[in-house]
Amino acid sequence: MADTDRTRSNDAGVPAAGDPRVDGIGDAAASDDTAASDGTATSDGTAASDDTAAFDRTGFEDTGSADAAALNGTPGSEDTAGWTAAGDGPVTGRKADRDAVRRAAVRDHAVAAKPAFPRFLQVVVALFFPVIVVAAAVRIVATSSFLWFEYHRPGFPADRFGFSLEERMTYGSYALDYVLNFAPPQYLGGLVSSDGKDLFLDSEVGHMADVKGVLGVGFLLGLVLAVLAVLACVHLARHYRGGVRRALFAGAVLTLVGGAVLAVLAVLAWEAFFTQVHAVFFPDGTWTFRVDDTLIRLFPEQFWSDSALTVGILVLGATILTLIVSWPTKVRRERSILAQEEEYTRFREALENS
Repeated sequence: MADTDRTRSNDAGVPAAGDPRVDGIGDAAASDDTAASDGTATSDGTAASDDTAAFDRTGFEDTGSADAAALNGTPGSEDTAGWTAAGDGPVTGRKADRDAVRRAAVRDHAVAAKPAFPRFLQVVVALFFPVIVVAAAVRIVATSSFLWFEYHRPGFPADRFGFSLEERMTYGSYALDYVLNFAPPQYLGGLVSSDGKDLFLDSEVGHMADVKGVLGVGFLLGLVLAVLAVLACVHLARHYRGGVRRALFAGAVLTLVGGAVLAVLAVLAWEAFFTQVHAVFFPDGTWTFRVDDTLIRLFPEQFWSDSALTVGILVLGATILTLIVSWPTKVRRERSILAQEEEYTRFREALENS
């Protein structure tokens, strides 16, 4: 009876070993485990656990989205969702990209465009060049060395009214020194000749005072323009490669053309040219004298024609030398272009790093 009860109890409970039902239950359990791990339905038609299924779907899908975002350089799903939630959606992101592109384009345009200020400085240097060269040439001629050379050169006319070579050199040096120094008119007005008479008339002293003023303004202007031109060239050399060469070349061409025109006028009609030059700088009636006046005896017409020729030669020499050193050869142009590109590259890098 007891055995029978235990058998019934087993029949009502867990099947005994070897019972076919035991094998079926084991297979069903294994099938359930497999289904749970695979995220598929079990053998008896039930779904896998919610946690496991959620892990399978969310984990793999999110990982793929993050990997794709990392590879493509675009924000992932979480980042995009954050943008949308914050009100800064993809439209705002595209706008930021457009702003960045616009700023880069503006930088490139600012770098690649030809700057106006350096080009203005080139024009300034080119216009200053003729004045500077002419002023320097006149200053070289207005020296006692040139005066000595003129008085001693063969063919220079002697004074037919009695000045010896030594007297000419002495009195001529006084007149030349007066127009270059800061002495008052008495510097010339107080001179007397060997016979005790005043060496210069009041009209001669007045004209030399006018010459002194014109030369003083001319030399001062040349000095100021030279300083400004040097400063402009320094700026061009630092910030606009090749600008100095182009400015000097343009100035030399301008000087050559202007000098050629003046030379033709002087050769064709020297007396008219001489008269017009004096009429420009001096009042009428103040620069004409008699042939026996001291200024004419010290500085005859031959002296002025030789002086003009010497000034022209000096200006021509300086102009030709400038043309040689600034001529736009292929090598010089390429060197300037490469140097300017390097300067632009450094400027762009500084902008990008700022």
